[in-house]
Amino acid sequence: MSQDSAAPEVARKLSGRRRREVVAVLLFSGGPIFESSIPLSVFGIDRQDAGVPRYRLLVCGGEEGPLRTTGGLELTAPYGLEAIGRAGTVVVPAWRSITSPPPVEALDALRRAHEEGARIVGLCTGAFVLAAAGLLDGRPATTHWMYAPTLAKRYPSVHVDPRELFVDDGDVLTSAGTAAGIDLCLHIVRTDHGTEAAGALARRLVVPPRRSGGQERYLDRSLPEEIGSDPLAEVVSWALEHLHEQFDVETLAARAYMSRRTFDRRFRSLTGSAPLQWLITQRVLQAQRLLETSDYSVDEVAGRCGFRSPVALRGHFRRQLGSSPAAYRAAYRVRRPQSESAPAPVVEPVLPAQASPQARRAAAATGPSGPTAVSAAPPELSKTSSEAYATGHGRPSLPGQRSAP
Repeated sequence: MSQDSAAPEVARKLSGRRRREVVAVLLFSGGPIFESSIPLSVFGIDRQDAGVPRYRLLVCGGEEGPLRTTGGLELTAPYGLEAIGRAGTVVVPAWRSITSPPPVEALDALRRAHEEGARIVGLCTGAFVLAAAGLLDGRPATTHWMYAPTLAKRYPSVHVDPRELFVDDGDVLTSAGTAAGIDLCLHIVRTDHGTEAAGALARRLVVPPRRSGGQERYLDRSLPEEIGSDPLAEVVSWALEHLHEQFDVETLAARAYMSRRTFDRRFRSLTGSAPLQWLITQRVLQAQRLLETSDYSVDEVAGRCGFRSPVALRGHFRRQLGSSPAAYRAAYRVRRPQSESAPAPVVEPVLPAQASPQARRAAAATGPSGPTAVSAAPPELSKTSSEAYATGHGRPSLPGQRSAP
């Protein structure tokens, strides 16, 4: 997380024909309409009466139209790729498929815009377009947590961080899923025009000016599809079965018959996450479930999730979910009255068809301390955390953001 201070410097000087206030949004056929509409709403509506400086929006087709979108709707972009040459910011709100290559002409236009100093933004799966253009090589980036492993595996030179809501690396920015696109667009307005302008826009959109935490609260316990029948699948399933034990990444590396360095590299390439962070996240998720479905004390929960002390549990829990374990349990029980005697619903993780037998045995484990079940209910914040979420005064740092040093 970065401090709420000056924004990173743009790496290149903007070309004379480009204008800071001009934002080009690059649309493709097959893109989801919600993600596509986010930059159109943020940058395309005149809200000067509310104190929001005006941008000039250019909606550009990344390929020949009409462009089909969600529900069979057809869109016609008023501009083509040539209009990107006037923009100081170029936004790719989404890409239709993480398995198909983007049009070569669109990639060339993005590279040229970046070379001429334009700020390039990828929302959600738009990060795949930026990666295909080579603009994320050697850089930190994020995308929707569900697609992060694929992005990391397909583009190994990209430093994918599935924990962040958005990543600001100066002249290249990326965000996680749908709502995180709003977070990043608000961050751009804050960077360009200050906190008051971003706050005024957030009020108009009826969204918090800043959100606390990252994507950890939304992660599920599924084994990534990319693991498949890989030898690491057995190690991952063993870890899920033994979360109640105290072991570290060195233990996992030894079980995989790899050095720590090799194991870290292989694990990150398959899951998009460092093994230590993945292990901590799994322990926090297990603690989350036990707090929802059992009456164990916080100290007992810490022990049953492999934390060395309750202090360690509280620290990691607050960092990932924005609340203390006790406050989380209290908020959850407010949502789910005690009169409901049925246990919280359990969602089994979805495993790829080619998952190993060991992985399937891990996924089949059930019961009060079963390692692979997660609550279907989203996490709730304490009253204090919720108020901080709504007002934007929860933390000294800018939540959900990773910025360039």
